[in-house]
Amino acid sequence: MKKYILIFSILFSLFAFTSLSTSAEENAEDEGDESLNLAPDAKSAILIERDTGAILYDKNAHEALPPASMTKLMTLLLIMEAIDQGDLKKDEMIRISERAASMGGSQIFLEAGEEMSVEDLLKGVAVASGNDASVALAERIAGSEEAFVKKMNEKVKELGLENTKFQNTTGLPVDDHYSTAYDMAMVAKELLKYEDITNYTSIYEDYLRKGQENEFWLVNTNKLVRFYPGVDGLKTGYTNEAKYCLTATAEKNDMRVVAVVMGADTTKERNATISSMLDYAFNQYETHPLFEKDEVVTKLQLLKAEDKDMNIIVPESVSTLHRKGESTDDVTTDISLNEEIPLPINKGEQVGVLTVKNGEEVISEIPLTVESDVKQATYFTLLKRTLQEIAKN
Repeated sequence: MKKYILIFSILFSLFAFTSLSTSAEENAEDEGDESLNLAPDAKSAILIERDTGAILYDKNAHEALPPASMTKLMTLLLIMEAIDQGDLKKDEMIRISERAASMGGSQIFLEAGEEMSVEDLLKGVAVASGNDASVALAERIAGSEEAFVKKMNEKVKELGLENTKFQNTTGLPVDDHYSTAYDMAMVAKELLKYEDITNYTSIYEDYLRKGQENEFWLVNTNKLVRFYPGVDGLKTGYTNEAKYCLTATAEKNDMRVVAVVMGADTTKERNATISSMLDYAFNQYETHPLFEKDEVVTKLQLLKAEDKDMNIIVPESVSTLHRKGESTDDVTTDISLNEEIPLPINKGEQVGVLTVKNGEEVISEIPLTVESDVKQATYFTLLKRTLQEIAKN
């Protein structure tokens, strides 16, 4: 196949861009302003900007600790993936197993044999941190909680997380079940690609089985959803060993950040620490959006495809990050498509890379994917195109 390499340089005049690298891995080694003490009493903490993954603050961010119910961030990620891939539908009714109904800790009091929709179970996980709802959805997706946990740990490897291992879907205390503030932030970053998730995690209160005798009142365990403007998720956690944990996200002026706290002594301390971190992010930084999620950045013609015009998109929003009030730099984006693009191609399959640069410095690299399935052209289609070319001559 001919080479299909398209390089487009699009010059953007942007607001100030710092020398701060927006690669999360690179920033993990940069302790930043040592005078910052945004999480004085927490065991560990981290603050990142979502689009770039840039680390704005961290404290012991790679220390392995019990994540408690923040484990459900990964559970929610796999649930949202299954919905996105069409393997799970929100209006599907799921029959609750004995095992799911028997889960202790936080729950929505499911009964064995009861049927509940995927959407209501998703609310039960996202709002009330229901362990029973988590297991019910895990069993539906993978057949058993054990099989689902295997998928969770496979996703850990896929995301390149080095200090996380799951033993269950819920975060209930168990040996050899751990994560870090950094890893939780990366899972949250991935989860937020599914923008519908905040439709659930932002709910402060709702009802399950509305109007029935066993009606259940859902109240969000993350009180910042109600009391901090812009907070719309994500997940709290608590066990005696883990103490009070929270992975929160907030959006303001087109900038979304994720803040994680692990090992706070009280809910008040945890929420105050997260609030301080969010205040710092929104007071000190701003972003400039380049592309919206699923925006078409270029088109490609493949003559051997059934539909030869193919839209190439970014699967997540793309932005640059800079401190407020700093000087302006020029930023360019380069679109590079793979040399070989074999057919057929599935929706979401990567076919290239969008590189964002500040001068010669690479700021971030974002995968480029196809907007929809691309099938191999049939013999009839190829014959028709050949005849059309002959007619032109």
